[in-house]
Amino acid sequence: MSGSRYAARMARLSAKIFGEVSPTDTKLSRKVVDLMSKPYYHEQPEVVNYYPKHFEVTRLMKTLRHFGLFRSEHLDFTEEMERLRKLRGKGKPTRDARKRKKEE
Repeated sequence: MSGSRYAARMARLSAKIFGEVSPTDTKLSRKVVDLMSKPYYHEQPEVVNYYPKHFEVTRLMKTLRHFGLFRSEHLDFTEEMERLRKLRGKGKPTRDARKRKKEE
């Protein structure tokens, strides 16, 4: 930039028109401009994609378990405990049994 006042004023005006930082701004105002020019926090891909997609992963694991390609010890244990409860007669009554009980 040349040293004339006219050139300095034109540079400042150009920066104002095109949304740039004027050459006479301070270090602090440049820092604010840099901060505001970053994308919003919820638009940053490293923030949005940080956690896996739990819904899709859970559905996939259930499907794989149904086909026998994935074993979930927790679900196996839960199903076994439910089966043993039914053998002891402790499970939920069937719909027909509930209906008959209401009629009596």
